[in-house]
Amino acid sequence: MADLDGTMRALRSRTRREILARIWDRDLAAGEIAAAFDLTGATISEHLGVLRRAGLVEMTKVGTSRRYRAKPAALAGLHGALEDPDKWRPAGNLPERGLTATSTRPAVVAEVDVTTPPETTFHALTDADLYSRWLQVPVRIDGGEFAATLEWGTEVRGQYEFVIPPQLIVMTWDFDDGNIPVPGHPISGYLRIYPDHEGSRVVVHQLVNTAEQAAFMEVAWGMVLGRLKANLIAALAGPAPPQRPHRRKDSRARDGN
Repeated sequence: MADLDGTMRALRSRTRREILARIWDRDLAAGEIAAAFDLTGATISEHLGVLRRAGLVEMTKVGTSRRYRAKPAALAGLHGALEDPDKWRPAGNLPERGLTATSTRPAVVAEVDVTTPPETTFHALTDADLYSRWLQVPVRIDGGEFAATLEWGTEVRGQYEFVIPPQLIVMTWDFDDGNIPVPGHPISGYLRIYPDHEGSRVVVHQLVNTAEQAAFMEVAWGMVLGRLKANLIAALAGPAPPQRPHRRKDSRARDGN
């Protein structure tokens, strides 16, 4: 209870919440943090001290510099206790709502940690030659359009709709077994790359429409990100490994084996 009270006191300050947001997924020097605020360096140091004592921030020394990074795990389970009970209550009397069509769609979330920095990881997902080496099947990328033929015959084709190096790839894509997909029914996915200590974390949010699609996408993205983690370092180090032999898409493939 004492730890919870200390955490809640630390988060009561708007400035400290803004500091946490800035160092949530990256480490910054105290001077870099202070430069973002209209406050003295001493005041920022005091705020950082409060956050450290509450266990919300870790500090590391790099030469003569002290760098700070948030500890997201320390806030696990606390959001419900800290959020205003009215946060998720929509405002009433909004006639504009009747002018739009809204719906709720589920998404499959897949993520993996790799040991390469975000710039290298982004390159691995946008350079056709490197992509082919770690996926171990031919990948083509030209002018934002991409295509790949998996070893059991599935043809994947799509478009990189929006790209922010080295953080974000928004894609639309479709697939068919042994054929070029029929245009007109693309599915959307969002791939983000976060700094993660010495490497990076890749997180995919794949929109789906049905439970069947969701089950398939869990297997599909699990395979792709698994190959990224397993093969990227070797793909960066030398020539392409042998491509995977052709095989049938049988029941084991449907089960993810």
